[in-house]
Amino acid sequence: MVSNNQIKRLRMLINKGLSCEDAAEKTGIGEKTARKYLKSGKLPSELQKDHTWRTREDPFKDDNQRIKEMLELNCRLEAKTVFEYLQDNNPDRYSNGQLRTLQRKFRQWRALDGPAKEVIFPQIHHPGEKCESDFTSMNLLNITINGERFDHLIYHFILTYSNWQTGIICYSESFESLSDGFQAAVWELGGVPKIHQTDSLSAAVRNAGNQDTFTDRYSALIRHYGIVPAKIQLGKANQNGDTEQSHNRLKKLVDQQLMLRGSRDFESIVAYNDYLRKLFLKLNNGTKTRFEEEAKHLRALPAQRLDCQKREIVKVKSWSTVTICHNIYSVHSRLIGEKLTAKVFSDKIELWYAQRLLETLPRLKGRSKHCIQYRHIIDYLVRKPGAFENYIYKEDLFPTHRFRVAYDFLKAALPDQGSKEYIRILELAAKENEALVDDAIERLIVEDKDIRFETIKEIINEGSKPEGIREIIIMPVEVSVYDELLNQVAAA
Repeated sequence: MVSNNQIKRLRMLINKGLSCEDAAEKTGIGEKTARKYLKSGKLPSELQKDHTWRTREDPFKDDNQRIKEMLELNCRLEAKTVFEYLQDNNPDRYSNGQLRTLQRKFRQWRALDGPAKEVIFPQIHHPGEKCESDFTSMNLLNITINGERFDHLIYHFILTYSNWQTGIICYSESFESLSDGFQAAVWELGGVPKIHQTDSLSAAVRNAGNQDTFTDRYSALIRHYGIVPAKIQLGKANQNGDTEQSHNRLKKLVDQQLMLRGSRDFESIVAYNDYLRKLFLKLNNGTKTRFEEEAKHLRALPAQRLDCQKREIVKVKSWSTVTICHNIYSVHSRLIGEKLTAKVFSDKIELWYAQRLLETLPRLKGRSKHCIQYRHIIDYLVRKPGAFENYIYKEDLFPTHRFRVAYDFLKAALPDQGSKEYIRILELAAKENEALVDDAIERLIVEDKDIRFETIKEIINEGSKPEGIREIIIMPVEVSVYDELLNQVAAA
C-alpha cells in the first residue's frame, strides 16, 4: 500500500527535476501508480474510500435486539456474560471464537449509545496553595532488615505545584503516623501551604456518619498549623492524583535503585531510612526551580510542633498485662492493680507511672496481638511452674529458637520436670544475661550434650572468670606541646 510520505517524496523529487520514472524508482513505487497520484494531485489517504459495508454476515443478527435490550436494562453487563447466556439458550449457534466479535459490538455500543463516562478535568496548581499526603505500602519491594522481612508503609507528602516530596517510614495508617509524617514534612519544608488534602483516612475523617466531618485530633493538628483541611470523595483516588502518581514513581525508583545496589537487605531500620532520604533528595533535584518559586508563598511555621501523642490510662490486670490500642502488652508483675499512663507514638509506646518512664515498647501492628516479655513475670512463674505448660502466651516465653530447642529437649528427657527445668534456665537468662545463656545452649547443642540448668550455669561461670589483672601504664603528658599549639593558633 502506498503511503502519504511516499507520494510527498515523489513530488519533492519531481520538483527537483527528476523524471517520473527515476522519482518513482527512488520512492519505491511503480511508475503507473506515480503518474496516477501526480495527475490527481491528492494523497492516498484523500483518495481512500470510507469502509461502510460489512465484509461478512453478522453472526448475532438474530439476537441483536435482545442484546440491546439487555444492555439498556443494565449497561454494566460484560460481553462474556451475555455470550455465555446466548450459548446456553442456543447451544448450536455460537462457538467460543465468536466472543471477540461480541466484545467489539459492546465497545461500539458503549461508545455510540452507552452512558457518559467520567471526565477528568486537569487543574491549574498555584504555588504554596495545596499539599497532598497519603500512605503507600512498600511490601511488594521485599525489603529486609538483617535478613528479616520488613513490612511497612511510607507516609508520602507532596506539594502539588512544584512536586517537592518527602516521607517517613510507618507501620499503620494511624493518626500518630499521619501526625508524625505531616509535621516532619512541613518542618523539613520550612513553611506551611494553605490546604492539606488527604483521602478518607480514618485517622483524619469520621467515616461513620457525616463524611464532611474531620476527627477532633486531626482538627486540632490543622488548627495548630493554620491549614484548611480537604479530602477527596470515596473511591475517587484520581482526586489525589499528584500523590498517587508520586507513589508509583517513588516505588519504581526505589525498586530500580535496589537492583543497582544488588541487595534489598539493610543492617538496620536507620540505615534503610537514610537510604530513603537520599532517594527523596534525588527525586527533588528536578523540582528546584519551581520549589524556589513555591517556597516564597508558604506561610510561616508555628513556634513549635504539636504534641499529638495519644494518651491512655490503663490498669494492670492480674495477668500482669495492659491493653493498649486493642493489643496486649506485659509489664512487671509489681505493677499489678496500678494505673499507668500510656503514650502512644506511631512506632512505640511509652509507659509512665508517678511521672517516671517505666518501659518503651515497640507498638504492635494491627489488633488482637500480644507482646509478653518473660522478665516481667519470671519471678512468679518460678513459683508456679505448673502454669507454664498451658499458658496462653507460652510461645512468647522462648526468646530465641535455641530456647525452644532446649525446652523440647527437656520435655523429652524429663517428661515430669522438663517445664520446671526450662523455667530455671529462663530465670537464669533474666537474672544473668540472655545472650550468655543462648550461647551456652548453642554450645551444648553443637557438642551433643544434655541440656541442664546446672550445666548452663557452669558454662556461664567459666566464661565470666577474669583472665587476670593487666598492668595499665599511662605515659606522662608533655604539657609544653599544648603551649606550643596555642602559640601557633594565636600567631595564625
